[in-house]
Amino acid sequence: MQATPDITPYLGKLISFRRDLHAHPELKFEEFRTSDQIAAYLGTLGLKVHRGLSKTGIVATLRGNGPNADDPKRAIALRADMDALPVTEVNQFEHISRNIGRMHACGHDGHTAMLLGGATLLQAKPDFDGTVHFIFQPGEEGGAGARIMIEEGLFEKFPAAAVFALHNWPAMPAGKMGVRVGPIMAATNRFEIRILGQGGHAAQPHNTVDPIPVACSLVTQLQTLVSRTIDPLDSAVVTVGKIESGTVENIIPNEAVIYGTCRTLKTETLNHLIAGMERMSAHVAAAHGATAKVIIKPGYPSTINHAREARFMAEVMAATVGNKNTQDDVLPAMTAEDFSYMLEKIPGAYGFIGNGHGGLPGISLHNAAYDFNDDILGIGANFWDLLVRQWLEKEVAA
Repeated sequence: MQATPDITPYLGKLISFRRDLHAHPELKFEEFRTSDQIAAYLGTLGLKVHRGLSKTGIVATLRGNGPNADDPKRAIALRADMDALPVTEVNQFEHISRNIGRMHACGHDGHTAMLLGGATLLQAKPDFDGTVHFIFQPGEEGGAGARIMIEEGLFEKFPAAAVFALHNWPAMPAGKMGVRVGPIMAATNRFEIRILGQGGHAAQPHNTVDPIPVACSLVTQLQTLVSRTIDPLDSAVVTVGKIESGTVENIIPNEAVIYGTCRTLKTETLNHLIAGMERMSAHVAAAHGATAKVIIKPGYPSTINHAREARFMAEVMAATVGNKNTQDDVLPAMTAEDFSYMLEKIPGAYGFIGNGHGGLPGISLHNAAYDFNDDILGIGANFWDLLVRQWLEKEVAA
């Protein structure tokens, strides 16, 4: 097996780069400065850089020195996301967000830096027989940037036999990694339930059809969709995150609106939840003399790892952090990922890299006090370098 170059000389630059991104977060499809910084870094490596897919996306290509490097069957794609979240950061360190109301609360700054680290190592020793496409994707946080890149010709312009991605995982201590065959992240839909009653004076409720108690009753009943209609060994979540109704204390409103999300690992389970939500909403509202309309807003499909690629990813994780620190059947998460669209297009796998501190879990993703753990930048870079070399060396793509 080929030796992996030493990441140590590059770590200082990668940490500075990551912290600069953290200090200047940009929301989905607004990653103009971010993409400029990434392109400039890739330019110093001498990589061929393509810009513009999904507005701010970047794809950089590195061909190895082997005789079959131009064979599309020996091409591999690695993906990192790069957008931030609409969160106001509460940290006090030097690289805190300068953009108020925007924050890298999901670690996409770290994902980008790890992939740049992998590109740095592969470029330093390009004695592999194949091609690597480094995908820096915008709009993961609700924008389906991966889907847009695909629709705009990502894998036609940059064909690959497989695609891989990593996400930092605060629940997992640093130095550990995990992956699994099959679903690793959930499919998700957002929903809106509009309950129409008949408004009136708060002192004369008998002359109205009050939508507020209907909404309250429905929120309670929706919880039974999971607890009483889904197999306990399956995974599903129905969460109501917002209810809107009324204007002032002494007026019964005409309408109440429930907003929420449902998530499952299986498409058929998601369809079951939607059908149950529509049935339950109609009948609960009718029981009170009101009507209800369910509006479904489709989200990302389930992120489903391909078996061969997931097992291979686990082997590389073990080679990077050791067998004892690798989980090859990590529990799936009910969060969602638009990398799922890439896995629907070509084989691949999506894994976790521990982001905790001191052997303990870290602050959760999407938390205003979150920060990516720079101690794992080297682990991630080494993993990407080793994954490419082993994939091509073993001719997995053949």
